[in-house]
Amino acid sequence: MAETEKPIATRLRGMELIDTPLLNKGSAFTTEERAALGLDGLLPPTVEDLDTQVRRVGEAYKGKTTDLERHIYLRALQDTSETLFYKFLIDHVTDLMPMVYTPVVGLGCQQFSEIYRRPRGLFVSYPLRDRIDAILEGAGDLDVKVIVVTDGERILGLGDQGAGGMGIPIGKLSLYTACGGIAPENTLPILLDVGTNNKERLEDPLYIGWRHERIAGAEYEAFVDAFVQAVKRKWPNVLLQFEDFAQSHATLFLERYRDQLCMFNDDVQGTAAVVVGTAFSAVKVAGGSIADQRVVVVGAGSAGCGIAEQLIKAAVEEGADPAEARSRFYMIDREGLVLDDMQGLWPFQQKLAQKTSAVAAWPAGEKPGRFSLAEVVKIVKPTMLIGVSGQPGIFTEAVISQMAETAARPIIFPLSNPTSRCEALPSDVLAWTDGRAVIGTGSPFAPVEYGGKTYPIAQTNNSYIFPGLGLGVLALGIPRVSDGMFMATSRALAETAPASDDVPRLLPSLADIRKVSRHIAIAVGKAAVKEGLIPAIGDDEITARIDAAMWQPAYRPIVAA
Repeated sequence: MAETEKPIATRLRGMELIDTPLLNKGSAFTTEERAALGLDGLLPPTVEDLDTQVRRVGEAYKGKTTDLERHIYLRALQDTSETLFYKFLIDHVTDLMPMVYTPVVGLGCQQFSEIYRRPRGLFVSYPLRDRIDAILEGAGDLDVKVIVVTDGERILGLGDQGAGGMGIPIGKLSLYTACGGIAPENTLPILLDVGTNNKERLEDPLYIGWRHERIAGAEYEAFVDAFVQAVKRKWPNVLLQFEDFAQSHATLFLERYRDQLCMFNDDVQGTAAVVVGTAFSAVKVAGGSIADQRVVVVGAGSAGCGIAEQLIKAAVEEGADPAEARSRFYMIDREGLVLDDMQGLWPFQQKLAQKTSAVAAWPAGEKPGRFSLAEVVKIVKPTMLIGVSGQPGIFTEAVISQMAETAARPIIFPLSNPTSRCEALPSDVLAWTDGRAVIGTGSPFAPVEYGGKTYPIAQTNNSYIFPGLGLGVLALGIPRVSDGMFMATSRALAETAPASDDVPRLLPSLADIRKVSRHIAIAVGKAAVKEGLIPAIGDDEITARIDAAMWQPAYRPIVAA
């Protein structure tokens, strides 16, 4: 019997059943189900199928006139009928993903308190730090297999949003289901509410979070540790994804917990994986290899350094000398080029700092001993420019034009999101490079018309990576997430890129995202076998287990328990 044909037994009746999003079918409850489950009279008499409901939802969606209204409508639909929500999302994923996640989720986080309607997920608040186990029990009988957790401190490029950061775990887990086929009843969004330093939030009379400045230092770390230990007790085999933590905490918690349970940090590892996958495609267009690139990364936080480290690993795998590969990366932060004589560098930044001796012969910059982005681009002559700075417009015409003077096909990735934080607009980058740039962005952009050609813009978004990674982990019971698994996701993503002609297409269409996630999940499984993380099984068995695990949005029969 197919999974979608297996009956679900429930003790819920009448409005309690209708008010349960995971079970609600609305007008699609059959005549027999209505009689057995106390639904007669609560629903209109016509029995409809899922496709008819999707058409109705689509008509209502068309009536929304702003992105925020569309975001609110989709959230309400998810809170009403999850199967219908995911069927609608999957059928129209290219149009709806920007509304469910980036860029519109940023606005949803900023206005989370104003648009809050119905509880979803768990808020683990610092004042209740002695009751974390009891709070996790609030998830009830859900078979939780994937958790996305944030503390709301560094939401996209928008900074501290406090409790509003809950929009990120909700959105991410929606993509786990829509893109990766993880059943919605296996997902749980969690917000660690440790206060906020956002004055606007604290003064908002509608703010739903804990009205207190952020807890920091040892108290904060102890709270996060108490949460992780409680998760291990409650769900020892869960996949725990850390999301949008401040850079000072992201790498710290990754190193602390990666060997304790199956976890990863999406900002450090997921972002790096999708950028490297897109870079593999980009160098095929531009010529050469990863090992040949001279790379400037603007934004030396956890995401930027994670990208650099993963690209260095890729270069070494291609035969580059590790020290030589590392020397070809130039990290730019607030003070300009990151140098080893700078004070206050984090350990992950120190490993990527250029040696002061290596730049001693450089022409003097405007600031003694310091070098701006424009100066670095002029001296280094980079072939690849990556932005994760959250500083809109920092890739100026002067910077891009300078790069284009020496790079025949400059690879330019303005990755900050939401769109308002993008380092440069793709239309400008193409104009400034006479159409020669190979572009990837963090937020979605419409194709650009230039010089009589239409250039599709690759959205270098983590949604290409983490759903497939999660699918592979859950389908095969992989106990840990390794660096090798992430490199496998990058290479698998590049393999799915469509063939390029004179107009580069770096990533597959979002319409094919479930196929991409399946391909990535298989690659993850093979990497786990190679590393000895799971018992040796054949490729056919890996594929069969992944196919069997992929959830499809379809109504299952419901019977009275």
